[in-house]
Amino acid sequence: MTEMMSNGVELMFAGMGIVFLFLTMLVGAINLMSSLVQRFFPDMPVMGAIPTVSSGIDKSIIAAIAAAIHQHRHKHK
Repeated sequence: MTEMMSNGVELMFAGMGIVFLFLTMLVGAINLMSSLVQRFFPDMPVMGAIPTVSSGIDKSIIAAIAAAIHQHRHKHK
């Protein structure tokens, strides 16, 4: 019985060691890929402010939509 227990503990430590080794290699690979991406594809700096896009919607329609939303929210509090 003690031989089976020692074999079980031995197998447990071997399995835990393999999982630890795999996870360590996975973290290393992710860090390597991250550094390669940042090296070859750096973030481009933002140039100025983002221009506003004018929509062709009439201001009275926008006001009607805003009023309807306000009324709906007030009614369903």
